[in-house]
Amino acid sequence: MTSTAAGTAERTAGMDEAFGDDPRASRSRLATGLIQLLGGIIGLVASFDLSYERVASLLDPGHVISCDFNPVLSCGTVMNTWQASVFGFPNPYIGLMAFPFVIFMGVLTLARVALPRWVNLTFNLGTLGGLVFISWLIIQTSFLIGVLCPWCMVVWAVVIPIFWFTTVDNLRTGAIGVGEDWRGAVDDLLRFHWIGLAVLYLAVLAIIGMAFWDYWSTLF
Repeated sequence: MTSTAAGTAERTAGMDEAFGDDPRASRSRLATGLIQLLGGIIGLVASFDLSYERVASLLDPGHVISCDFNPVLSCGTVMNTWQASVFGFPNPYIGLMAFPFVIFMGVLTLARVALPRWVNLTFNLGTLGGLVFISWLIIQTSFLIGVLCPWCMVVWAVVIPIFWFTTVDNLRTGAIGVGEDWRGAVDDLLRFHWIGLAVLYLAVLAIIGMAFWDYWSTLF
């Protein structure tokens, strides 16, 4: 039993060494893969449900949308705004196209597949685009539309860590180049990268909290 466990540990250490990973880097790669895989699945489910509800409401004007809870939490109200179809088609269709790639990248990351640098950077650029897009939607929803879409918020919640962990992993592996003068400082920051993720979430909560304070205060 002991020899088997020792053999497994040696094989794992050998894999880490082959990929240039120390134990901390290996754990970071595992966390990144899991965030990409689980975040992609959750985002795809949310996008599918929003797409279904949109089509169903067009086919049947009397259709009751499952995520319409009250005047403040209402997917249907947001669906009827121009911001919900920025590119001429419903925004959830973007999720139906994008999240399968996120899931695929998560599987490759967990499988420790060595990808070309341009693939990692292109994917990272895509996650940045997703972050910028949801940031714009958060502002629009909070201060112009004045209604929150529950499933949209689920998408926001997964896009943020997908972008963050992908960026952190690319900084750690060198896919995002950092000059030698900055390498030490970046490595130190990467050890506490959870703080950056927490700041992003807190910023979103602060925006929603301020914009809908009158509603939240009635719940206390």
